[in-house]
Amino acid sequence: MNTLLIDERDDRTVVRLHRPEARNAINAEMIAELHRVCDRLETSPRPLLLTGGESLFAAGADIAELIDRGREQALQGINSTLLERVRRLPMPTVAAVNGYALGGGAELAYACDIRVAGTGARFGNPEPHLGIIAGAGACWRLKDLVGEPLAKLVLLAGHTIEAEQALHSGLVASLHEPADVEAAAHRLIDGMTAMSATALRLTKLVLDAPPGAHPVTDQLAQAVLFEDPDKHARMKKFLDRRGK
Repeated sequence: MNTLLIDERDDRTVVRLHRPEARNAINAEMIAELHRVCDRLETSPRPLLLTGGESLFAAGADIAELIDRGREQALQGINSTLLERVRRLPMPTVAAVNGYALGGGAELAYACDIRVAGTGARFGNPEPHLGIIAGAGACWRLKDLVGEPLAKLVLLAGHTIEAEQALHSGLVASLHEPADVEAAAHRLIDGMTAMSATALRLTKLVLDAPPGAHPVTDQLAQAVLFEDPDKHARMKKFLDRRGK
């Protein structure tokens, strides 16, 4: 791949955005390569760690490409289709964010289940300055993450969410020195991989289900897990540790 560095491990996939000459701007080639990553993770589910490195996550979409896109390309939802696919990956996704996550880069981070960030992280959606909206999810996803008042400040007034505000608003789970951000993301995934993979996958499915689907989705997921041999083995091990 030309725009991504991929580290496939037994229990996780690590993807690093890698267009340093363009500040990791998301272009059509990167979109296509991220779709290929999603292909793999949908076929062989495992947690995803997504990062851009110690100095920059992603500066946004590639404006040199966007300037030539017209109505038909907008209606195709080129970026939004990918980000919705990332959001719906079967196993958890963790974004490790350092430096700027702007525009489409911010929207990519918003699409992940959990975000950890460096002390210099900055999130923003300056799309209206370029005559467009944040059209890959920020206009509806950000308010669910940080609340409507802060989302409107970002989307309507050009506010940039700096690291401390990102932490206090719940946009990121934790802050770290830039060199430690990726390790913090790995620790989160270490905890996930110690869990039942099926239980983790179904928990994400139930969490993401629309309100009207509960409690039926919860009951069906639990019914599947109650018949899973892994559930019996884990509970037996729990009881054995306590001498029961």
